[in-house]
Amino acid sequence: MPDGTDMVSVLVKDHEEMKQYFRELEGTTDPKARRDIADRLTAEVARHSVAEEMHLYPAARKILPNGDELIDEEIKEHSEAEELLKSWEGMDGDDPQFMPTYQKIRDGLLHHIDEEEEPKLFPEMQAALSREEQEDLGAKITRAKKLAPTRPHPSAPDSPPGDMIVGIPTGIVDRIRDKMSGRSTD
Repeated sequence: MPDGTDMVSVLVKDHEEMKQYFRELEGTTDPKARRDIADRLTAEVARHSVAEEMHLYPAARKILPNGDELIDEEIKEHSEAEELLKSWEGMDGDDPQFMPTYQKIRDGLLHHIDEEEEPKLFPEMQAALSREEQEDLGAKITRAKKLAPTRPHPSAPDSPPGDMIVGIPTGIVDRIRDKMSGRSTD
């Protein structure tokens, strides 16, 4: 497989970006820098989650014998993260609840990442899919991230077809809001 284009490579790269944002956030005490990093982390988590929900999770439900059970747990974790991210979104970097909320977000995301990467979802998907199917899912996930929302939307649908119908228009609106407000998302 070409390096970095299969579904696991694409998603693990996202996980590494999230971990980099954790390091950056933990390395600063500047309130504005904290808020900017939090916005970039939030955007990455939102894009990543929507892309997984649109493409990876339906495939896992379809091909893995334990797919429904695995994906129900993954979606539950996404929902918990979205609720925390939504409450975090309105906090300034010097808010007394900013870092405690961040720690809950980080801990939940690290748990989620660990469960996806080893020993469950990703290895099982790699074993069940051909190289071509893994590349195809990687391409779909990459395309979805380009149009996905950049803000948490806890009440939005998290499974097809609702996520596909709502996700792209919501992503467009989020990008307009980001541009108008100067919010950092990259």
